[in-house]
Amino acid sequence: MKSPSKLERKFTLFWKALNGPELKSEARVSPTRRWRFDFAHVQTMTAIEIEGGVWSGGRHTRGSGFTGDCEKYNEAALGGWTVFRLTGAMITTPTIERLIRHVREKAERKAV
Repeated sequence: MKSPSKLERKFTLFWKALNGPELKSEARVSPTRRWRFDFAHVQTMTAIEIEGGVWSGGRHTRGSGFTGDCEKYNEAALGGWTVFRLTGAMITTPTIERLIRHVREKAERKAV
């Protein structure tokens, strides 16, 4: 398992401070590929990906990295996952509150 990035740690602090439901780190996307989500609420099939290096030419914004991410996200969608992608600037109280609300509402609908 990889060490969490600075942005992943920031996200985790916000999520916990706002009393978000438990998330699994490094959750597998596919049984046949090595892809993993940064965070997942497995019960509701909701994934959260933290996209680093947006302005610095990081892996997620270069050709092969971007293409690989597209493959992963498409495979996840085909498997029924909802994937939220957050840049560092999006890790804010209002954004995280909306995601928490989404996960809780989705869990409630599933329980009915």
